[in-house]
Amino acid sequence: MSKKYRITALALTGLLGLSLLAGCGSSPAPSSSDTSEPAEISQNNETIASDALVIAEQGIFSAGGITLTSDGTFNPEDQWEETGAGQTAHVDHANVLYQIPAEETGLPMVFLHGYGQSRMGWMTTPDGREGWSDLFLRMGHSVWLMDQPRRGEAGATSVSGDISTKTLDQRWYTQFRIGRWENGESVVNEGSQFPNDAESVDQFFRQMTPDTGMTSDMGADFDNDMVARAVAATIDEVYARTGKDSILVTHSQGGGPGWTAAQYTDHIAAIVAIEPGGAPAADYADFQTLMEKNIPITMYFGDYIDNGDPTIQATAMWQMMRQTCYDFEEAYNAQGGNCTVVDLPKEGITGNDHFMFQDLNNDVIADHVETWIQENVK
Repeated sequence: MSKKYRITALALTGLLGLSLLAGCGSSPAPSSSDTSEPAEISQNNETIASDALVIAEQGIFSAGGITLTSDGTFNPEDQWEETGAGQTAHVDHANVLYQIPAEETGLPMVFLHGYGQSRMGWMTTPDGREGWSDLFLRMGHSVWLMDQPRRGEAGATSVSGDISTKTLDQRWYTQFRIGRWENGESVVNEGSQFPNDAESVDQFFRQMTPDTGMTSDMGADFDNDMVARAVAATIDEVYARTGKDSILVTHSQGGGPGWTAAQYTDHIAAIVAIEPGGAPAADYADFQTLMEKNIPITMYFGDYIDNGDPTIQATAMWQMMRQTCYDFEEAYNAQGGNCTVVDLPKEGITGNDHFMFQDLNNDVIADHVETWIQENVK
């Protein structure tokens, strides 16, 4: 069930409007007849709900990227000339929205989305409940939410892509192991935790975001290293602002640059990979760097893999991708590292698809992740 809550910001001069940033997963305000209103307290001459999420600081910045400069000389009296002579383009950076809770007790968490997604996926759910960014803020972590280069609010690109207009919603619904799409309707897997009412399905599909630098509609020309450098730049900026190393949380395609980012920064405290599309083998540079820096790692996988529909191609694909993570775990731990692959059904947490952080039990899984952090991350 949705929790009723308000968010109060202890505003710093010049920060962004609260309505944009605070509480993207909030519920509508309760009516005057609602008797379940939480107790209220007075703070700084304001009356706020006792369960309010209080934000001490928030903002947006860009991290990493390059600057292109064209040959020639810019003529300010002919700014519309078509070649761009002598002009610059600031491109291939990450865009980062951050929030720091008033009661900060844990390490910063940097969130990197997956293919076709943006930071929105961490901030809310298809049915409007609290997303992981709010849940981990409540646990005392600052959150740093990336739009990776060439995606979302970081769309400026050094290479020309092709924004596909193909009708591909059902491809991704199937690949994400939500269920089958039959006779024009979504049919979720048995026991599914996905919020599958019509409005939620519509909201879920509308989260999909094109990549401005890819020509493939399957992510075949994804630039892993370029994104990894932007992730590292973000983590270094978090360290510069807070003096703290970051817990990097990745999802799906974001898992790849998450592994590689360790080559470009020394400030990763741990990696939480949510259904990464694979993990590096022991003879790869990414593996060796992670091992050398002794980074604790956990990887989470949901349901419908071992028990997935064998007639759907995604089932075998996910079995294969998860196996690379089991192989990583074995090799990493054999060399003295700390890695755990969490198979949620084996933990008694069932019904989760590829978007477990948006499912109806996303709070249960967030609590599981926080327990791992408390036990494994210094």
